[in-house]
Amino acid sequence: MAEPWTLAQAQEHLSQWLQADIACSTSQSYTISGRTLTRSDLSQIAERIHFWRNECTRLQAGRGHGARVMNIIPRDL
Repeated sequence: MAEPWTLAQAQEHLSQWLQADIACSTSQSYTISGRTLTRSDLSQIAERIHFWRNECTRLQAGRGHGARVMNIIPRDL
């Protein structure tokens, strides 16, 4: 089964979420001409950074998705 994204794509996503974290650290919301705009939730950004950092590590190590299936033979000792 092919990976859903490449290492380069995962690194780009991680970079974008790190930039979002920096942007949100300066201001959470702002008002322009009476309209208030609110940036994403910081906890959601932290979750995505954690996800993409793990994906980068996994892809660098060459591990695939999911659990490893092993053949088990029950024995009565």
